Amino acid sequence: MRGGVRLVTLARASAPSLSVPPASSSSHVLFSAPRRATCAAAAQVSRDLSRRPGQCVRGFSTTKKAVVEKKAPSFAFAFDIDGVLLHVAKPIPGASDALRYLHTHNIPFILLTNGGGKLETERVKDLSEKLGVPLTTDNFVQSHTPFRQLVDDGPDSLRDKTVLVTGADAEKCRAIAHAYGFRNVVTPADILRAHPKVFPFDPLLSSVHASPLTPSPSSPLKIDAMFVFNDPRDWALDIQIITDLLLSQSGHLGTYSAKNNNPSLPNCGWQQDDQPELYFSNADLLWSTGYALPRLGQGAFQAAVAGVWRRITDGHELRRRVIGKPYGETYRFAERVLSAHRHEVLRAQGFHHQPDVLRSVYMVGDNPESDIAGANDFVSEVGTEWCSVLVGTGVWRPDVRGGEGVLKGRFKPTAVVRDVREAVAWALEREGFAPGE
Repeated sequence: MRGGVRLVTLARASAPSLSVPPASSSSHVLFSAPRRATCAAAAQVSRDLSRRPGQCVRGFSTTKKAVVEKKAPSFAFAFDIDGVLLHVAKPIPGASDALRYLHTHNIPFILLTNGGGKLETERVKDLSEKLGVPLTTDNFVQSHTPFRQLVDDGPDSLRDKTVLVTGADAEKCRAIAHAYGFRNVVTPADILRAHPKVFPFDPLLSSVHASPLTPSPSSPLKIDAMFVFNDPRDWALDIQIITDLLLSQSGHLGTYSAKNNNPSLPNCGWQQDDQPELYFSNADLLWSTGYALPRLGQGAFQAAVAGVWRRITDGHELRRRVIGKPYGETYRFAERVLSAHRHEVLRAQGFHHQPDVLRSVYMVGDNPESDIAGANDFVSEVGTEWCSVLVGTGVWRPDVRGGEGVLKGRFKPTAVVRDVREAVAWALEREGFAPGE
């Protein structure tokens, strides 16, 4: 991942009114726990959070003559978006209040989502408007943001290679890839238009496969890498083309490698002939939408590709690269962004020495298989503790799909709370956070 990522100090806002759930001797806070602070620090936080907008809190004022905290907190937050901050397009109650409180007290946070399909600038603008909190691309990471690093200078750079991209809107994915620095980008619609016989079925609506302004790719076409930016719409066409390229000789469309199914070669010759590498930007099987039950996500498409591959290769596993949550590469990136922000906060307060290592990061999510497992599995290179906090407003709910019975092993969070507001309040209590101390 890129180093030196900078997270700007965000605008101050009035402190919201939040309630603090109780401390627990167990690391697992029950969903039905009563709501009462039980320590002095938590009680002070509760009083500060309940003040009217514009009132001073201890060591802090929202006026222009604000008393700035003497040092930045040694903890930070990472928030999933869908099911944690937003439900479809509307803020979940308490989400905006929680983020404003963090802004107010210079507690760094990042929005860390497996969503994608739009440019980061476009997504941040939309989220800022919906949540009523100023955000920048410096504290936002979506599923495919790390693809940017693949155009960096070096022998493995894909900047001038030909890459295939797909997603919900392949034309938007092409635009994103160009913005990241990929110069030669092809979509399934380009291939279908140039080679109509590649897919012997009626194509979907022109809105899915239209690419009228893009010249047809040269023939013979060689693909050097394949990227799934977000959930594709035409699984049939995409799986056909991806499979063709995985079986090809060195990524040349319409060829078949002589190494395939050769038992004398590693992996029986499958994916052993310089075929293009296949990248998925996230592995979420399910995600929270406006429907009563979670819907299939990009992880389902990945499972479909892998299932077809196993049938074709008589049981061999598909080799691919997957990023996003729960994979450690994404968490390492988030940790660097949060640490960079804390450094900026300290410098803004007049501290010129190197600050201590970020002690704790609270990953607040709604999906045990991505948000929670990722935080639980991640081992920080600098010793930062990643604490997983599960909310009941998204994919996981206490009354469906196994409830608390599924929260075992790597899927068991440090805490289970009702919503993001309680997640922030619980973390503040755990940290003994009292502004100005």
